Amino acid sequence: MFRLPIVSALAVVAATAAPALAQTTTATPAPQTAPQTTPAAPGTTAAPADAATAAKPNPAVGGAQMAPTKPIVENLAAAPNLATLVNALKAAGVDAALAGPGPFTVFAPDNDAFGRLAPGTMDTLLKPENKATLAKILNYHVVSGKLDAVTLKKQIESAGGTLTLTTVAGQPLTAGLENGAITLTDANGTKAYVTTYDVNQSNGVFHVVNGVLVPKLG
Repeated sequence: MFRLPIVSALAVVAATAAPALAQTTTATPAPQTAPQTTPAAPGTTAAPADAATAAKPNPAVGGAQMAPTKPIVENLAAAPNLATLVNALKAAGVDAALAGPGPFTVFAPDNDAFGRLAPGTMDTLLKPENKATLAKILNYHVVSGKLDAVTLKKQIESAGGTLTLTTVAGQPLTAGLENGAITLTDANGTKAYVTTYDVNQSNGVFHVVNGVLVPKLG
């Protein structure tokens, strides 16, 4: 039995999310105790304020141009700063579903976000016996439908500052606003910030985030 250091007081069990984007296998349950490093708030990155801003061409991600005519997985694979995420999607089998028609909204952790996890976490998650756990974590970063930043911001404000999103993993993710930036808080209280907004795709949209979001795995 291994110890998986993702967030405090979290137990890892073999469970497939419902609904899930991938068919997965059973993982060996194991407790974990070590937290990840808390991501910092972005400096000046803020959510677009109106539809005209949101309609601008796709931003480059990791220096790579993002084609709005391509599906999510193709653009993710083209961004060097999302290489860890792409590797994880392939290992979990979630990449095939994200190549489908969607639409999907993906909150995409960058390489630095995965680097904040305790040492050895990704090596453990990438083992075949932990495919179900990895898929559940990745599905927790996906919401059905296309939610651009303007829509998210309006929904957050209409909800009184805190919006509950239902993820494909079947568990809630909390969206909020902090100094104009959209924040995401997972089921364990870990907060991440959107750093790049509105990377439009043929089957949805993705936003880059600076933290890995983890559902309840017990």
